[in-house]
Amino acid sequence: MKTKSTSKDLYVAEIAFEVEEEDLRKLFSLCGTVRAIHMITDQKSGQFKGCAFVHMANAAQARDAINTLDGTYLLKRCISVTAALPRKPAPSAARAGSDKPEPAGRPSKRRK
Repeated sequence: MKTKSTSKDLYVAEIAFEVEEEDLRKLFSLCGTVRAIHMITDQKSGQFKGCAFVHMANAAQARDAINTLDGTYLLKRCISVTAALPRKPAPSAARAGSDKPEPAGRPSKRRK
């Protein structure tokens, strides 16, 4: 299936846990210049989670990578290559929580 994405960023899923950044760089270099690779790891353990973001030099190279590499086997696993979705904005401090604790239960009533 051909894609018409204008993004340079790709999301790669179903990656074997043994794959290293250099393996991805070599594979994606077949389709153009790889600007950056971010392999997703668990925050607590640091273990690779089997997915990564690849930033290509331009949108044409990214489209070529999707069309060429989606469904390719890398270390005996069939990888999935798609255009990365735009990042969601980080939650604001008001929504994410602040230094002031929230009052528990109902607010207290003032005495007259």
